[in-house]
Amino acid sequence: MGYVKDLFKEVSIKKAEEIKSLVKEHGDLPLATVTLAQTYQGSRGIPTLVTETSLLDSEEGIRFRGYSIPQLRELLPKAGDGKEPCPEGLFYLMLTGEIPSDQDAGHISEVWARRSQVPNHVFKVIESFPISAHPMTQFCAAILALQTESKFAKAYFEGIPKSEHWNYVYEDTMTLIARLPRIAAYIYRRKYKGGIDIHPDGMLDWSGNFAHMLGFDDPAFQELMRLYMTIHADHEGGNVSAHATHLVGSALSDPYLSLCAGMTGLAGPLHGLANQEVIRWIEELQEKLGTQEPSKEQIAAYIEETLKEGKVVPGYGHAVLRQTDPRFVAQMEFAKKHCPDDPTVRTVWNVYEVAPPILEATGKIKNPWPNVDAHSGALLKHYGLVEEEFYTVLFGVSRALGVLTSLCWDRALGFPIERPKSITTNWAKEFVAKAIASTK
Repeated sequence: MGYVKDLFKEVSIKKAEEIKSLVKEHGDLPLATVTLAQTYQGSRGIPTLVTETSLLDSEEGIRFRGYSIPQLRELLPKAGDGKEPCPEGLFYLMLTGEIPSDQDAGHISEVWARRSQVPNHVFKVIESFPISAHPMTQFCAAILALQTESKFAKAYFEGIPKSEHWNYVYEDTMTLIARLPRIAAYIYRRKYKGGIDIHPDGMLDWSGNFAHMLGFDDPAFQELMRLYMTIHADHEGGNVSAHATHLVGSALSDPYLSLCAGMTGLAGPLHGLANQEVIRWIEELQEKLGTQEPSKEQIAAYIEETLKEGKVVPGYGHAVLRQTDPRFVAQMEFAKKHCPDDPTVRTVWNVYEVAPPILEATGKIKNPWPNVDAHSGALLKHYGLVEEEFYTVLFGVSRALGVLTSLCWDRALGFPIERPKSITTNWAKEFVAKAIASTK
């Protein structure tokens, strides 16, 4: 099966036994009290999902298998003389729970390179769209077109025991992740570069090859892609793209259908599409003030004006985090090393100094600190990837790593179909009336 797959089977069996014991002995232990407000306001903070790959802490930010972003940048294998972590290593970590060796990460990279060839009919589906179609629309359609390759769908149709579901989901996951960069790059070159396609370079790692196919062979941009793909890969299970993938997968839809559901969620302005909104706000700020590098006083006035108009400052605030997003910090550290004099990057830093106290003073914002989207666009612009609509596709290629690894775990642990209970407003009114009456 391949030694990584064998290792995943071994660790997942142990985890399944651990969960079985946990539920048997402590299954009646309540995790939280659900309020009526939580039910109406997006189920915020209600612990109803299990995601083994990562956990989000409101103060520390995301941890992958217990490791923080700074630790991952230090411990995960690098490509050649590079300093940034390879996402192949993160995938291995999320899958097995262990920090990989260079050989382990290299093995994943080789497997993905061997599986990266995309069937011709997928390119035909992409070509059927008008050039004006949003890149995420084309990306989602291409993932659906790839579904003809699903080993899980074929095996399930032929009849396989539940204990073997993970095996075929794993195979689909490896193939799908291998092919996403080729599809994304093809969409980019078709839409923005006159349709001049760039073929893969099998000697490069997954992220380096993605950068190459996009048309960027600058080693610094390849480093940025490695960092970008790593820090955007997962954010526990409750975000829209992760939850949608898990939900659809719980119905035993194959990984292609499940990932497409997650990507359509990622395309929403309140989720992955936010990264293009941030850089557009920065550029509007620069244009309105007539300078590429406005002063902190000018930025403060512009933020006040934005808030008075009833708008938000894109890239600031997060549903869970209550501190500066460590993914923002990682990008800032990268920028200080590679492009500290870029005026847009410096503007991002100045907004970071000015915005939090203004937002906090409104008394309406629980988290006035920047999230991952607040910095990524400025870095991409610096290296020439200026097409903002494409930024969410980059996010999608990265996020596939986490949500598909979680899907492997869902099937290995035999999780059931997800089916939460819903209520009506009339039911809620009757419930409140009974609660009030019981206190009299």
